[in-house]
Amino acid sequence: MAKQSVIARNRKRQQLVEKYAKKRAELKARGDWEGLQRLPRNSSPVRVRSRCMVTGRGRGVLRKFGLCRNVFRQLALEGKIPGIRKASW
Repeated sequence: MAKQSVIARNRKRQQLVEKYAKKRAELKARGDWEGLQRLPRNSSPVRVRSRCMVTGRGRGVLRKFGLCRNVFRQLALEGKIPGIRKASW
């Protein structure tokens, strides 16, 4: 489990991205790079980290499911993810 402060920081970044998305798009369309630099750093979508929805882990996250590899494997073996089952050939 990731620290709550790290999860909260990432959540705050996500909120800033949503808040400034329209303004960033307008500034980019106009080519106003100085205006873009005046916006908060954390309003850039690049700074948001994809994290596991269950544990908050920042590495090994599967985008399609929003889960880290460990939780994904656990839930898949328990049969809690529809359409997923262990491969055997």
